[in-house]
Amino acid sequence: MLMKEYRICMPLTVEEYQIGQLYMISKHSCEQSGGGEGVEVVRNEPDTHPEHGPGQVTEKRIYLSSKLPSWVSAFVPRIFYVTEKAWNFYPYTITEYSVSFLPKFSIRIETRFENNNGDNNNVFGDTPTPAASVSCLDILSDPIPDKHYKESEDLSRWMSDKTGRGPLVEGWRKDNRPIMCSYKRVECKFEVYGFQGKTEEFVHRCIRDILLVGHRQAVAWLDEWHGMTLEEVREYERKLQEQTNSKVKSNPNNSGSSPVPRPMFSRSLSVTDERALKKMGLTTAAMPDPSAPSTPLPPLPPLPPLPPLPPLRLHSTPE
Repeated sequence: MLMKEYRICMPLTVEEYQIGQLYMISKHSCEQSGGGEGVEVVRNEPDTHPEHGPGQVTEKRIYLSSKLPSWVSAFVPRIFYVTEKAWNFYPYTITEYSVSFLPKFSIRIETRFENNNGDNNNVFGDTPTPAASVSCLDILSDPIPDKHYKESEDLSRWMSDKTGRGPLVEGWRKDNRPIMCSYKRVECKFEVYGFQGKTEEFVHRCIRDILLVGHRQAVAWLDEWHGMTLEEVREYERKLQEQTNSKVKSNPNNSGSSPVPRPMFSRSLSVTDERALKKMGLTTAAMPDPSAPSTPLPPLPPLPPLPPLPPLRLHSTPE
């Protein structure tokens, strides 16, 4: 298991980001969905935590087969999805990811938001994260993949008409006001010999890119969501979820339609083999039922008479 803590500062307040986070996640999910891949929202409903109070619980399916590197694609099914379960008790959230065909793979992200510049070394109140495992991400200067770059989201050129904030300049985290920090403790586990280290490092690199892009967008889109109420952003979230789900379901493999016919097998199969193949959606060639009546064989010739048996002896001593 590989654990890292990420700290991402933004020129916002924690109170403002409660709206910005919901807006950003909904819009980003919709933008990244299409052609049968992306984010499908399965459940989104109110929930109450005994310690953290009222909040929201969501469950999503993330289809991303074409986004995997070749060394991962080599051993995963052609169509698969990641399950995301999230409990949002703002300003504290928990998010968990799992993959149905990889029971030894999991990701857990624990998040807390605070109005500071990332200087709280024990934000979760249990055991401080070792300094070597803490990564402070800068939404202004840290590199992101070229495919995610947009000039409108470049915070060195960004200006907010509604709030007068921006652009960000080098060293902005030291004296910018307002400022908040998103603390994320990420645990990635993939307990498969030969793949564990490479996979866990790869997942953390992906998470780092996602965190940078998402937090940049939350700030760059400030004028789109600033001033919205919680009820308004929830309604926006609901509308975009409908759009996102329709984009994902445009792929018949994700919508419950009949699967593409599979090749048939003609070899002899045990009952256990055949049941296992049926669970995987495979069909087998029809085989004759051994219990069914068949063409009778010709009668066998009679056996010759056996010679008489010697008399039975009731003692074990020789004569």
